[in-house]
Amino acid sequence: MPSFRLGDQGSAVAEIRAILVTAQLLPDTSGPDALAVDDGEWASPEAVFDEALDHAVRAFQQQRGLLADGIVGAATYRALLESSYNLGSRILLFRLSSPMTGDDVAALQSRLQNLGYYPSLVDGVFGEATHTALCRYQSEYDLASDGICGPATLRSLDRLGNRITGGSPHTIREEERLRRSGPQLSGKRVLIDAGTGGTHPLSTGEIAGLEDYVLHDLAQRLEGRMGAAGMDTFVSHAGHTDPDALVRRSTAPDDSERAHTANAVDADLVIALRCAHHPTSSARGVASFYFGNSPASFSAVGRNLASFIQREIVARTGLYDCRTHPRTWPILRETRMPTALIEIGYITNPEDAQWLQDPAHRDTVAEAILVAVKRVYLLGENDRPTGTYTFADLIAAERAIS
Repeated sequence: MPSFRLGDQGSAVAEIRAILVTAQLLPDTSGPDALAVDDGEWASPEAVFDEALDHAVRAFQQQRGLLADGIVGAATYRALLESSYNLGSRILLFRLSSPMTGDDVAALQSRLQNLGYYPSLVDGVFGEATHTALCRYQSEYDLASDGICGPATLRSLDRLGNRITGGSPHTIREEERLRRSGPQLSGKRVLIDAGTGGTHPLSTGEIAGLEDYVLHDLAQRLEGRMGAAGMDTFVSHAGHTDPDALVRRSTAPDDSERAHTANAVDADLVIALRCAHHPTSSARGVASFYFGNSPASFSAVGRNLASFIQREIVARTGLYDCRTHPRTWPILRETRMPTALIEIGYITNPEDAQWLQDPAHRDTVAEAILVAVKRVYLLGENDRPTGTYTFADLIAAERAIS
């Protein structure tokens, strides 16, 4: 879809404004007046992307865990549409090929979770777990157990209200599963999702080739170290070393497809490797991301994993610390297991790009990620200061446990 930004006009801009007005991020200034735009034509004020709308879009993006750039592209537009749905505004049901998403789905998941039926992450995606939870609820309350949230189910939920409050059942379940699995890495299943050069508008020509090579090589180095520690590793969508064979934007798997691959593998953790891009070549540094769409809905283990990786890489490399952030990107939102996405440097920054070309530096990043994974499973026990735990120490500890 086309993107919309400051200065644009049209019916799509009016739709964006209307959604943000409903979300109370903009005042309602609708009226019959019209104003002149740059090309000399006249348009309703609601149909013009002005500075007030730009600020509101950025605020919305910040709230939703999106890149706050003021540009309404595919991801932001999808989030805007999802935010426009309130529980009861449409019938909800499970669709295998194209799951329903929206704030109404998240509200349903939250209600079912508080009633003890939905133990998974409140992610706003009506998947199989939501369908199963809804069927269980309907069956126990003498409703048609069809997994369809219509008027009868909504009336039943409204009558019951919330039974419990407090900690997230999903967080408790996620952390308990981690605790039961033990501190050893041997046998843990990890999927390494290596990004592909050429999938970003700023990734072209030599930059695309370098990006593809760096991510592919780093994934291999990380896979080798994890294998040495006894882990079962999988590398999805590995890159190509031949720039002419790069998978271009039109054919590269999107993040939803990558999440589907991770779910099919049924890994314990997913680590997604990416390079960052920015029109300004001075942008630099490393950043890590985990799923989170509100203070109350996030992957606790994913957050810990991303935080440990960020700290280890910064401590060992001296790369600029762009910190750890919650995001709602599909690779984080649609994976069923804890996932961390790492932007290992700005491929559009000359210094970062030169640093990434050094094999020794990629070795350092691979070791930092592996040590961070170990820290997740240690649960704070027998830990060492950040940046001091070596690959040799880790292998010795694994042998001692086994």
